[in-house]
Amino acid sequence: MSEPQEDPVPETAPAPEPAESAHAAHAHADAHPLGFVATLREDFHAVFERDPAAVSRVEVFLLYSGWHAIVWHRIAHALLNAGVPVLPRLISQLSRFLSGIEIHPGAKIGHAFFIDHGMGVVIGETTEIGHHVTLYQGVTLGGTGKERGKRHPTLGNHVVVGGGAKVLGAITIGNDVKIGANSVVLKSVPDSCTVVGIPGRIIHKEAGAAYPEQALDHTALPDPTMERIQGLYEALEALKAEVAKRPRKAPARPRKKTEPKPPEPKADPKADPKTPDSGDGA
Repeated sequence: MSEPQEDPVPETAPAPEPAESAHAAHAHADAHPLGFVATLREDFHAVFERDPAAVSRVEVFLLYSGWHAIVWHRIAHALLNAGVPVLPRLISQLSRFLSGIEIHPGAKIGHAFFIDHGMGVVIGETTEIGHHVTLYQGVTLGGTGKERGKRHPTLGNHVVVGGGAKVLGAITIGNDVKIGANSVVLKSVPDSCTVVGIPGRIIHKEAGAAYPEQALDHTALPDPTMERIQGLYEALEALKAEVAKRPRKAPARPRKKTEPKPPEPKADPKADPKTPDSGDGA
């Protein structure tokens, strides 16, 4: 009786796709615009990619306010581009009432867009958002001033904006940028940077970094103030160690204080050198 043969096992497992090719695939997909249905499909899949609490398609479809807001916005934006009056803004206000998220119909948003929780998110009229962008609750992409035209920010691809952050004005946020929670960004930011603070400051830049939305580690941000204090403390400790290594000199003996001699009286040149006689002369 012959023994059962086991299925052949490959000697080596297939190599994982390198990060460079994954980035190239994302770049290729981002360069080609998707249709309306395909864009909504990407938005729906983004929920499961970036929210570990999303486990049911039915639950996400029916109960996720961020998903509802982006669906309503896609419809309102399409109607606005078609020249339909009033209705796009009405849909926007209805979406705001139901979801707590206000997105102007004129805002341009790429695919795979994700709003987590979403309450209090505001996206202005001339805002432009790239692909694979993640916003958390309380984010404002707002304008400054009363001028018409471009007055809201432009976000690149793979940007993560932490809860409560404000990005104001017609500035440009590059690709692969992380903005810390409650930051206020008023100036443009180049690619692959981390921004924190009020006003926002670039505290870290790393070219070729992994997509921020994949890690979702937007809370593990450097603390520039504490880093500077720590640097000063380390410099002080090094200075103390250097001083401790130097040989100590014997203390110098105090010198005895000598009392100064009183000045000699100077003769008055106007006085008569002859001593006057005392009494009457006879």
